[in-house]
Amino acid sequence: MFTGIITDVGRIVAAEQRGDLRLRIACGYDMATVDLGASIACSGVCLTVVDKGSDWFDVDLSAETVGRSAPGMWGQGRRLNLERSLKLGEELGGHIVTGHVDGVGEVIAVEPVGNSTHLTIAAPDALAPYIAAKGSVAVDGVSLTVNAVEAPRFELNIIPHTAQQTTLGVLAQGEHVNIEIDILARYIGRMLELRG
Repeated sequence: MFTGIITDVGRIVAAEQRGDLRLRIACGYDMATVDLGASIACSGVCLTVVDKGSDWFDVDLSAETVGRSAPGMWGQGRRLNLERSLKLGEELGGHIVTGHVDGVGEVIAVEPVGNSTHLTIAAPDALAPYIAAKGSVAVDGVSLTVNAVEAPRFELNIIPHTAQQTTLGVLAQGEHVNIEIDILARYIGRMLELRG
């Protein structure tokens, strides 16, 4: 379980196909405090630490994980938003994020507005009903508030702090992003589906 508050931006320094995809991710975490088997969200994808060094960790991605996440996300040199799992008693600054990607969106527009950046993202049609104005959404693992919705598109405002502390500040039109809808919307939608 995560909050969508990014605590580091890592970089993929090695990618090797071994049946599954093995990645080595350089990071600023004190890896002595991270156990093997711990979960770290990598641009919104919950992954398990399978090896580590003083300033890096390795993860394995199955074909299912690679296929359900944004294309090109797992290449060597790619920067990733990182978040360690939530500990009981910690501040919940964002919203509840599971690290399970619901779909891949496309950045339709990137526009400066004051010091902030206005993003328009097209969500897959199946996710559009679960995204609400002033509701929460995770984009590449970052907890954000939706400004407006014109399904299947939704709009976000990225403040300078978020742009500087995550990979969202360098997004460009045409790029793809991981989307996780709000967990409450997911379960309410499922309940309505079962009743209908």
